[in-house]
Amino acid sequence: MTQPSSTRRDFLKTSTAAAAGAVMPYWFTSQSARAFPFKSPNDRPVLGCIGTGSRWGADGPSAMQYSDCVAVCDVDSGHAGHAREVAKVKGNRDVAVHEDYRHVLDRDDIDVVTIVTTDHWHSKIAIDAMRAGKDVYCEKPLTLTINEGKQIIKVLEETGRVFQVGTQQRSEMGQRFLQAIAMIRDGRIGDVRKVVCDIGGAPTCDSLPAVDPPKELNWERWLGQAPLVDYREATGDDKRKATRAHYEFRWWYEYSGGKMTDWGAHHVDIAQWAIGQNGEGQGATSVEGVAEHPVPFKNGMPQLDDRYNTATSFDITVLFPGVEMHIVSQSPDGNGILFEGTEGRFHVSRSKLKGKPVEDLASNPLPDGAVAALYGGEPTSHMLNFFNCVQSRKKPISDVWSHHRALTTCHLANIAIRLGRRLEWDPQSQQIVGDSDANMWLGREQRKGYEIDVPV
Repeated sequence: MTQPSSTRRDFLKTSTAAAAGAVMPYWFTSQSARAFPFKSPNDRPVLGCIGTGSRWGADGPSAMQYSDCVAVCDVDSGHAGHAREVAKVKGNRDVAVHEDYRHVLDRDDIDVVTIVTTDHWHSKIAIDAMRAGKDVYCEKPLTLTINEGKQIIKVLEETGRVFQVGTQQRSEMGQRFLQAIAMIRDGRIGDVRKVVCDIGGAPTCDSLPAVDPPKELNWERWLGQAPLVDYREATGDDKRKATRAHYEFRWWYEYSGGKMTDWGAHHVDIAQWAIGQNGEGQGATSVEGVAEHPVPFKNGMPQLDDRYNTATSFDITVLFPGVEMHIVSQSPDGNGILFEGTEGRFHVSRSKLKGKPVEDLASNPLPDGAVAALYGGEPTSHMLNFFNCVQSRKKPISDVWSHHRALTTCHLANIAIRLGRRLEWDPQSQQIVGDSDANMWLGREQRKGYEIDVPV
């Protein structure tokens, strides 16, 4: 039988290798950094899945390669029911279904959780999960505000959990991005002076009527910390309707940051990693830009509540020490990142790595092990990296600290375009300089009963 989680967690608190060995669970035995093979079900961590919508279709089965799922949770019973059937087939076992994520966290037998909910729920569930002694794999963007990043880091440092953020460009879909960073570290374009992150624009929609939510959806709980408002959805039979919920939540500031955080969480993250601006005390010094929104704004707030409200197009200028970054919705090179240095330039995307410095690799390749040194070993799948770190207790490739710094840039960009003014930022104090009104936007009002009780 699988050992109880309290035993696993007691092991983590031991101070010496000998003490750890005395209580070490079976699944913490030494494994290959590449394969992490399990010889029997008793060797494997126990998994709970919180949020089982469209993205879970990738994350859930991936996690189940390395763990045994015993519970799924979603406020949409249709999503939860489908996930239960997937998990049953994967694990050949019965799987519990919950609507309230706290029932998953209350289970002592669960070691790790995946959090694949809407963005505005990520922080609270992640904090509660860490406090419940679970290791966490949470989809990006991790936070809705800058203060939420501070809160997650505070609890992570207090609990010592392993926490992987779902920015897969750092792993399996990121081989080209890792190579790009290795090229920059090897001086292939000299000193980086300019970076352009093309993250694409966002959609608009017509006025959405207020209708009854689907019978399988607990709308009040889906809203969580966000204001209690009507459910809205387009009429018609389109397979993916414009709505105020599920996948389309990305285009509402109440629940997400639009493309700025949805894709900025990927490209801005890689860009700041490349230029060495993702550590403590590092980050932007100023942010300004222009944007088009599908609704009018007043004092940063959308004045219509019946349609998408995040920016559809934008051009943001972010200054870092010695580097100018542009976050744009459209560029000549298309979606991806353009790096310009004192000795050359190249562009990287999920499908291509192009430019003369790239062509020069044929005759002058990167040093052996350059990418592995960057990754901390041979790159693996993102989920395997997480489970290897659950085993080793090392920091995953997509850690909360660096993710928070990248998302801070994205959140500042959204604050700047919503307020319509330039922001000066102090990355040491993590405060907007000389603008008390703008500093109010570092957090958000939280509906009673759903607050995050972590002082900032």
